[in-house]
Amino acid sequence: MANTDQGQHTAGAFDIRNFIGALLGLFGIILLLMGLFGDTEEAKTGGVNANLWAGIALIIVSVIFLTWARLRPTIVPPHVETPEIDPTRPGPTPKGH
Repeated sequence: MANTDQGQHTAGAFDIRNFIGALLGLFGIILLLMGLFGDTEEAKTGGVNANLWAGIALIIVSVIFLTWARLRPTIVPPHVETPEIDPTRPGPTPKGH
């Protein structure tokens, strides 16, 4: 996604909040369905359908994360300076050096 007003680009789908929100939503849907259609095992949880309530909570948190990512997008800087090569630093060396 690009913000044409200022020429800035956002992280869009690659924002970590989108991944977190999607995973929490997926787990929430699974737990919600298990709470509705699976064995509730309320004897183990003191009469509470734990899967149902945990699924609802995860879906709510998922919506919060996805809304947060939509309302406050991460701006990607147009230019990132590359660090100088330090021969004492472990790790791969860029090609050509």
